[in-house]
Amino acid sequence: MGSQASSSAASGGGISSILSLGNRDFLISPSGSKVSVEELEGKTIGLYFGANWYAKCEKFTPLLTEVYQKLKEQGTEFEVVFVSCDEDQSSFEQFHGTMPWVAIPFGDLQSRKILNQRYDIEGIPSLVILSPNGQVLQTNGVELIRRYGSQAFPFTPLSIRELIAEEKANQDSQTLEKLLATNGRDYVIDHGKQVPISNLVGKTIGLFFSALSYPPCAKFTSRLASIYRNLREKHDQFEIVFVSVDKDESSYSQSFSEMPWIALPYNVESTKLLSRYFDVQGIPTLIIIGPDGKTITKEGRNLINLHMEMAYPFTEERLKLLREKMDEEAKNYPSSLNHAGHRHALNLVSENSGGGPFICCECDEQGLGWAYQCLGCGYEIHGKCVREVEGKGTSENSPLPKSSSGL
Repeated sequence: MGSQASSSAASGGGISSILSLGNRDFLISPSGSKVSVEELEGKTIGLYFGANWYAKCEKFTPLLTEVYQKLKEQGTEFEVVFVSCDEDQSSFEQFHGTMPWVAIPFGDLQSRKILNQRYDIEGIPSLVILSPNGQVLQTNGVELIRRYGSQAFPFTPLSIRELIAEEKANQDSQTLEKLLATNGRDYVIDHGKQVPISNLVGKTIGLFFSALSYPPCAKFTSRLASIYRNLREKHDQFEIVFVSVDKDESSYSQSFSEMPWIALPYNVESTKLLSRYFDVQGIPTLIIIGPDGKTITKEGRNLINLHMEMAYPFTEERLKLLREKMDEEAKNYPSSLNHAGHRHALNLVSENSGGGPFICCECDEQGLGWAYQCLGCGYEIHGKCVREVEGKGTSENSPLPKSSSGL
């Protein structure tokens, strides 16, 4: 974490020489008016490379806007400049109109190309942080904003090292009470009842980040609910806590009404803090907290998809045992087969030979380890999702054995 480019990567006489080209000495505001480049001199600059056609940019822009406005309120010398990767002027204007900062004019294609090349932009969204004299401070501004929000400013190597050290100290002293209790609230909600957080201490806890409006959440919630009920019959020291990422309290209530576990009360700020603390970049996400209050894994969703209730208690010792079991079972699997959902034969691959991580093309869930794959098409599925074509058989001419470890 905390990737930095060398200061020589973008030296060149200050901000004006970087943002101006030829006779152009201005930038464009969201309303279309001209803003002198000289107004940005002496400020820390974030060059934001993005496009309206890419969902990750649409998702990151509101987060960057929130941080930008907060830094403005604090009176910091920070400015963002949008470098568009949009396909046409109309798309640029539409996307730029959602932002509160200036942009390189879309018509100045040469400047946009030079900036992309100068900072080796390989993907979007990308946020390159420049010091007031134009030196590169950070090339991974997107990650820093997601992880630390406005605290990332002034983005210097020293300030980022301090944040990393503080983060490690927080993790070392992490307890369940510190994670779940905020602003004097020391309870969670059990469908109308308040449950003291102290009642959860000493248990294995799954923090479930989810939202009603996102279809993959509904699909995984259904699977997780079934596994949760099975686990609760055998292990009363396991609990799940819903952390709502819903946009409003009504959606939160509807989401929670369909869940058999407990939840944090709806609070946007609490969710943001937990999301940043665990670096949650997508939903659904299941974070597993051990009986000692420390994080066991952030890959709870993947482990549930792979191993179902057998993943419990999610410890490295348990996962090692399951991996060994999967490797042993894989010896009895056909090396290739014909799957009803794909026109080509699929080959059995391991984690070391291309089996993960992947998104199963059959169930749309995460996978890792052994899988069936069509390398030419990029098609890959869990072994448990195979639907063999009747009559075609496999290379060994044998049916797919039933897995007991989740392959």
